[in-house]
Amino acid sequence: MANCDLSAFFKIGYGLYVITTNDGKRDNGMICNTVVQVTIEPLRIAVTINKGNYTHDVVRETGRMNVNVLAESAPFAVFQNFGFRSGRDADKFEDVAFSRSENGLAVLEKDCNAVFSLTVEQYIDLGSHGMFICAVTEARTLSDAASMTYAYYHASVKPKPETKPKAKGWICPICGYIYEGEDLPPDFICPICKHPASEFQPI
Repeated sequence: MANCDLSAFFKIGYGLYVITTNDGKRDNGMICNTVVQVTIEPLRIAVTINKGNYTHDVVRETGRMNVNVLAESAPFAVFQNFGFRSGRDADKFEDVAFSRSENGLAVLEKDCNAVFSLTVEQYIDLGSHGMFICAVTEARTLSDAASMTYAYYHASVKPKPETKPKAKGWICPICGYIYEGEDLPPDFICPICKHPASEFQPI
């Protein structure tokens, strides 16, 4: 990929959503960041989904979905539930409070500020992903809370990796005594085995 700085793509603004579907046996949902209104007349929304996701297959089969717009109040647990496991193997609605829209699909009762019910009108194969061009059959505002963005999620919701302070010290290879400190005095003598500083190793 010549002359393409991939970090530039992180500057594009994205919202975060839970796409809800039903395969005829149970409800399913997934985290999505590729939802966009594409026209006003007629009113159309495009949703792009990775073909590896079970939701992609369900929407292809049923031709309908709901887009639940996540609010900034959504905790990390929402992303763990809907984004870190597959609906092929897990019941993602086992412990989730939800109602149903007019099309019968799930609407999250918490941590969302709007919901759109969509009917697929066109499918575009984009290689790794499929794009669903959809008609809006229902749209509701659920709250005035600010919408969750990808940037907000990374800055304020996703847990930061634990960083352990790097140990700075010196160890005597003879007896295992540890001298804590970045600088070991050259005339230091191990208080246990009496070996000199020259034999200590940094840790």
